[in-house]
Amino acid sequence: MANPTVEQISKESADALSKSARATEKIAKDSSNTLTESGEGSAAAVKDLTKAYQELAAKNVKNLTAALEALVAVKSPTEFLELQQKLIKDGVEAAANDSRHIAELTTAVFTAAFEPVKKQFEAAQKNAKI
Repeated sequence: MANPTVEQISKESADALSKSARATEKIAKDSSNTLTESGEGSAAAVKDLTKAYQELAAKNVKNLTAALEALVAVKSPTEFLELQQKLIKDGVEAAANDSRHIAELTTAVFTAAFEPVKKQFEAAQKNAKI
């Protein structure tokens, strides 16, 4: 086996550095694309969440106004208690439904934000096993 020459060692080193630089460039580009995709998904999801909060606030103001008008219109203590119980029951049901809806939207925000990162991580794991 012959000893490698300085030129051969230099060429092999340059080739290895070039290959490493291309791999690093690809990783950086993929990471940049992933962050961009993640940001775009997050922005859209946050916009939907903000809209849902605005609609919820508007609905709550409307419901409060209707409840106050109904309470003002009662004619007896019995009617007042019945209406109050109905309003409490309806309010609890609405709060539960609204909370569920907001939780689903919040989950969508985080899913949209982290899905591209998850995909890139899974691809990196797959490539590492190869």
